[in-house]
Amino acid sequence: MLTNPDATERPVRTTAVRGWTRGSTMFLRQTRSRGVAALVAATAAGALLAGCSGGGGGSAPTSNPYASAEGMDAANELVGEYPREETVFTSGTQWGPPSSWNPIPGAGGATGLGGLVYEPLFQFDPISLELKPWLAEGGEWTGDDTYELTLRDGLTWQDGETLDAEDVVFTAELGKVDAVPWSNLWTWLDKVEATDDTTVEFTFSDPRYQEWDNWLYTTMIVPEHIMGDWSDDELLSNPNEDPVGSGAFKFSAVGQDRMVWERNDDWWAKSELGLEMPMKYIVDVVNTSNEVALGLMLSGSLDLSNNFLPGVNTLADSGQVSTYYEGKPYMLAAASANLIPNQTRAPMDDVDFRQALARSIDVDKIVTNAYGGLVQKAHPSGLVPAFEEYYDEDVAAEHGFAFDADEARSILADAGYEDTDGDGFVETPDGEAIDLKLIVPAGWTDWMEAARVIAEDASAAGIKVTADFPDAGALDDARATGDFDLLINGNAGVSNTPWTYYNYAFYQPIQEQMLAGNFGRYEDKEAWELVQALSRTESGTPEFTEALSAVQEKFMTDLPLIPLWYNGAWAQYNESQWTNWPKEGREDAYFPVLWNGYVQLGGLNTLLALEPAS
Repeated sequence: MLTNPDATERPVRTTAVRGWTRGSTMFLRQTRSRGVAALVAATAAGALLAGCSGGGGGSAPTSNPYASAEGMDAANELVGEYPREETVFTSGTQWGPPSSWNPIPGAGGATGLGGLVYEPLFQFDPISLELKPWLAEGGEWTGDDTYELTLRDGLTWQDGETLDAEDVVFTAELGKVDAVPWSNLWTWLDKVEATDDTTVEFTFSDPRYQEWDNWLYTTMIVPEHIMGDWSDDELLSNPNEDPVGSGAFKFSAVGQDRMVWERNDDWWAKSELGLEMPMKYIVDVVNTSNEVALGLMLSGSLDLSNNFLPGVNTLADSGQVSTYYEGKPYMLAAASANLIPNQTRAPMDDVDFRQALARSIDVDKIVTNAYGGLVQKAHPSGLVPAFEEYYDEDVAAEHGFAFDADEARSILADAGYEDTDGDGFVETPDGEAIDLKLIVPAGWTDWMEAARVIAEDASAAGIKVTADFPDAGALDDARATGDFDLLINGNAGVSNTPWTYYNYAFYQPIQEQMLAGNFGRYEDKEAWELVQALSRTESGTPEFTEALSAVQEKFMTDLPLIPLWYNGAWAQYNESQWTNWPKEGREDAYFPVLWNGYVQLGGLNTLLALEPAS
């Protein structure tokens, strides 16, 4: 429980960040792991038999998939391993056992690592659209090219060492290593220095206000006294099996079926902010499909599901689960789901082919078939609805795309793609066969259904595409190394600025492993210069509007990726054990997801606000 009942109402001083405006919108340590293994097997069959269509949002089970004695025994075994009144069971990101606790790569690590264990300088609230100090007490631009950051007093690492300004300097300077996700920082940051134990001064050679605000809350501060001796290779490859962060939770156990975090009772925020986590354990359950998560949720074995759940509208309407909104769309919008063409392979390197592919896809069919109307079709700009005011409709009218199979065929024909062998599919202008594989993770039933729709629609327009469903780990590797034809990705989520989406789409330079974005490995000097120009502008200025329009035009003209629909911030709550979950209209209505990269957007505050049901 919160040690200070008024803690959540304490005013938090917002940083004086220039350019910010409210309007801008396998190694395994296996412990106690038998429960879920049996549970998964029992649930997979039960949930499917209960009438859940493959990813469709319109149907719901007519009975509890745990009705069998075997299923109930398995569920009870899992829940019984931890004190229920002190444990929150979650699921939604971990589709295989975690094998890394290294926060530096920024992807592929254990769920909750960033935000629960390692912490950022600031948090960002995508509902109130505010940056809020966290490890930092505040920050301000003291000149056109100088930013001064002040840390809170009393910050400590989980091993008792002091977290100070030198750790912030160390973290920033890690960006000098290629492939570290924030390596681009040093193309516009000149130097960083600690002027005392709690003050850091950043001097910029080329201030980029949009990008800097984003860096402040997306980068996890790491301990110099532990990672300072790591080689450049280790910074990305070291699994960091005993993570030492500064956050509210620390490593407890890991197995084939779960990741367990235990409350850090020496968390600095207890004394400095009067905060304390109400639960002792967070058990993040590894599962194999959305249907499995559904069964766990309905049985009471999950408190929070950050999966897409089949039939969530019916479940919420009947009171079996709770959601952020009482009715449609039930969830907050989290990110654009994008089709990524690998532009190191033909014919995806041809912009005419990409334009034809975009027009071949009936996204309305995905919205209906995969989601039952719970999501919306994406704008051609790719920007989420929070940034609707920034849509350039003139650019969209001239350069945007919409479903039109006839136009897709016409573009292909004009570009020299013809069906030369009469099999119903076009060949390249050089006469090479086109046979593309579209990959999405196995078990992601909504994306699997979407992939089937895309494959069918593309094939109907003469482009041979086959949907394939590798496990999530294999897909992560393929995405990072560029070993794919087509995939769906939604990594560019809600943020403080539209810049983040276009940085994700156009990210340079191309590296052996692409971790921060541009998974399709699109290369264009002009596009990257436009993104950098956008980052240099301040929100709410004419220069910002002009730069954003130029980026949107380049994006729609070249289509480095194809925005399809808006993914929901999937969050379903079972309130039988824990209450006070985020809901529309409440003062403490936080963004309720624990996905990697989202904990500091509201997931941590969601956990802090929970109360035991009894």
